[in-house]
Amino acid sequence: MIQLSALDLALAALLVLFVALLSYRSHAGLEKKILFASVRATLQLLAVALVLQTLFNHSSLFWVSVMSLVMVTLAGREIHLRQQRRLTDGWGFFTGTAAMFLSSLVTALFALLVIIEYDPWYHPQYAIPLLGMLLGNTMNGISLGMDRLTSSVWDQRQILEAKLAMGQPATEAIRTLKEDAIRTGMIPILNSMAAAGVISLPGMMTGQILAGAAPMEAVKYQILILFLIAGGTGLGIMIAISILSRRFFDTRERLRVDRISAKKT
Repeated sequence: MIQLSALDLALAALLVLFVALLSYRSHAGLEKKILFASVRATLQLLAVALVLQTLFNHSSLFWVSVMSLVMVTLAGREIHLRQQRRLTDGWGFFTGTAAMFLSSLVTALFALLVIIEYDPWYHPQYAIPLLGMLLGNTMNGISLGMDRLTSSVWDQRQILEAKLAMGQPATEAIRTLKEDAIRTGMIPILNSMAAAGVISLPGMMTGQILAGAAPMEAVKYQILILFLIAGGTGLGIMIAISILSRRFFDTRERLRVDRISAKKT
């Protein structure tokens, strides 16, 4: 494996600086966001490297569980912040976090206990990277699905109220919007699976090949990850949409648009 030096990373950072300069020259106004995101990502990854090294040296189910819960909570927060129209009663954060917890952790445990079968199964070398990849991709799908459903309910609130007035139950009135939200949430992983190996080489596969792994072994792991992400994303989206759709109606099946923020964020 070729060791990268600080100079190598600094040279790569010149590309980001160049893009920021182009943004400044074209008055796009993204240069500060580009630089801030780059610095933030660097600091976060360096901090994670230190934490992971500590976990690798002292493998413990307790600390792996603590870090996993922190990662799930932060992912739920990101989902909530990405919503253009958020629920006003805090259920947006709860819905995203619960969906992430149930889908990603269940999928990760299935992979660790049934497929990988490393002893101990909670070893951070496998558990944390696997959970991180699941959370990152599942988070995108859930946030897109929730945002689509919330925005659609707000934009079509008069149509929904008309359906309810005509006697349709709440589950039937919102069914089409739920289906559209699920399809929207699944778009990223479906695109990734369609492009894998033909248009792009996925990140995990590329990283393993650069690290010296045989291409066939790298492909096997990438297929495993894609299937796990697809399963976790689908499960997470359906959980999130199921919980969220119920919050738009009260016990008497009346539409409660007051639970949706009237102002976009």
